[in-house]
Amino acid sequence: MERKAQWIDYLVAVLVLGSLWGFAEVVLGGAMKIAKVPYRSGILTGLGVGLMALAVGAFRRPALLPGMALVAACCKQLVVPILRVSFMCKANSCLAVLLDGVALCGVVALAGRWLDKSYPTRVASGASAALLAAVGFYLIGMRLAPCQYLLSFNRPGGLLAFLGAEGLVWMIFSAIFFPVGYAVGRKAGDVIPAWRVGRASLYYALAAAIVAFSWLASALAIANGI
Repeated sequence: MERKAQWIDYLVAVLVLGSLWGFAEVVLGGAMKIAKVPYRSGILTGLGVGLMALAVGAFRRPALLPGMALVAACCKQLVVPILRVSFMCKANSCLAVLLDGVALCGVVALAGRWLDKSYPTRVASGASAALLAAVGFYLIGMRLAPCQYLLSFNRPGGLLAFLGAEGLVWMIFSAIFFPVGYAVGRKAGDVIPAWRVGRASLYYALAAAIVAFSWLASALAIANGI
C-alpha cells in the first residue's frame, strides 16, 4: 500500500512540476521575449533545472526528470492545436527541454548521495547537466529544425562558439537554481506524505488546480500571441 502511495506522489510530482515548467517556458518565456529580457534562454533553463532539482530533493528519483521534461514539452506543443501549425514549429525548443531532463537525470544518478553531502556537488550538477544539454542541442538541433540563429554557428569551431554564447549562460543559471530547488525539495519531501495522508482532498485538489492553471494559462498565452 505504501509503495502504491509513493508512485502516486511520483506521478503527481511529474504532472505538477512538469506543468509549472511548461508554464514557465510558454508564459514567462513569452513575456520575457516581449520585454526583451536578456539571457532569456538561460533563465528558462535555470528555472527548469530548479524545478527538477526540487523533485530530486523531495523524492530522490532521477528517473522522474525525463517525465517532467516530457510534460513541459507537451505544454509547449499546445501551439499545434491552438495555432494550427506543425509540431516542428517548436521542435528545437522542445528538444532543449527534453535534453535538460535527460542530462540532469544522468548527472544526478552519477552524483548519488554526494548531492546531500556537498554543496559544490549540487552546483556542479546543475552546471554540468546544462553543458551536456547544450552540446546535445547543438549537435541534434542543427539537424532537427535549425533556426537562423542556430545556423549562424554552423561553421568550423561553431560548437565552441555556441557554448560560449549560450551554453555558458545555461550553466550559470542552472548552477544557481539547482541548489535552491534541491533545498526546497528536501523540505517538501518531509511534508508531502503527511499532506497526502492527513489532507488528501486538499493535496489532490491543489495538485489538480496547479496543473489546470498552468495549461490554461499557457493556452491563453499562445492564443494571444505571447
